[in-house]
Amino acid sequence: MKFPRNARIFRGQLDAAPFAIVLFLLVIFMMLGSKVYTPGVRLRLPTSDPLPGLDQPMIAVAIDPAGRLFFENQLIDPLRLRERLRSAAESSSRPLTLLVQADREVSYQRLINLAMLARDAGIPEAWLATLPRAFKSGAPGVSQ
Repeated sequence: MKFPRNARIFRGQLDAAPFAIVLFLLVIFMMLGSKVYTPGVRLRLPTSDPLPGLDQPMIAVAIDPAGRLFFENQLIDPLRLRERLRSAAESSSRPLTLLVQADREVSYQRLINLAMLARDAGIPEAWLATLPRAFKSGAPGVSQ
């Protein structure tokens, strides 16, 4: 069976209006997308040179610039945190390490208080979470 051909090659000029509309819609979506609320606590971790990771079980606690504590993505007071850390340490077969995700504006005293709270709960070791530094083009040890 032979089908008739009705398709013809387009030889006219393209209209720019549909392309401009799509471009403006993309710009609007980009601008509105940056205003969307993202849940969670905004932390600015300090940067450092690459550090070794942990090879043992860990439990994370976050501290925001106001000094509020967050455990398992929930705001928690220090007394309740001590109870939760103690129950986690008792249920773990290996010793736990506390990973502190603290904003760079958090005072040293608050970090010490959190480490002592974890020690009282049975977690003897605390590590600070950091971000790696960005490589510079002329940094020593980087081959080009």
